[in-house]
Amino acid sequence: MTDSERKNIYDVFDQESPMATEMRRLYSNIRHHHGRPDMRSFLVTSADRGEGKSTIASHLALTVARFKGKKSLIVDADLRRPRLHDVFAVPREPGLLECLEGKIDPLAAVKDTPVENLKVIPAGARIKSPAHLFEGDVLSEIFKKIRFYYDIVIVDCAPVIPVSDPMLISSEVDGVILVLLAGKTPRNVAQRACDILRDANANVIGVVVNNLSEVLPYYYDYKYYGYREHEGEKGGASGAGNAPAGSGAGGPR
Repeated sequence: MTDSERKNIYDVFDQESPMATEMRRLYSNIRHHHGRPDMRSFLVTSADRGEGKSTIASHLALTVARFKGKKSLIVDADLRRPRLHDVFAVPREPGLLECLEGKIDPLAAVKDTPVENLKVIPAGARIKSPAHLFEGDVLSEIFKKIRFYYDIVIVDCAPVIPVSDPMLISSEVDGVILVLLAGKTPRNVAQRACDILRDANANVIGVVVNNLSEVLPYYYDYKYYGYREHEGEKGGASGAGNAPAGSGAGGPR
């Protein structure tokens, strides 16, 4: 996470910034290029730690809520290294953990933000080994309820390669967005992450390449649609294996 995000996202979000522009394009592409305007829930993960998944998930949720007027919810499902309570300046507890343990209703864990259409479910209390909590019917019931009340649900989850959490959650969302860090994520690691998700029958709809150098990035969806706004513009890194390149900017998390 960047120092500015520790301050909180509302103070640093700029609606005219390259990040905001790319998030609007990303949302438009994943909705329309797949021929499924009904896609409403997305899991954001990464191959490994430090690739910027929380940054992308947070800015995507804020962008959708502000510019699309959608009733939006972002869920911190990274119970091992949660960050969204800091990013959105909300209490960490109660949160998703307490919902998974059956202690509270999911709607009771929802936290308000200064953005009218944006709500947050933080991670909740600390736990060392949360994987078993994502198994069984409780997770499905949680997502069934929140999908009923919210137009858009974005889930920030742990990385794919170190843990199994993303594979367990992927069946509860319409699509998975994989975040890679330009210049850092090795090709074989990115390919391995894609293979793991595909083996879990996850609907991988695209890859976002996060670029720390703040070079304006570009997006390809999973079927290789793409664009660049200007011919001479510098872009993100190429994709790994059969996985396409993507769009995004910002610091690692």
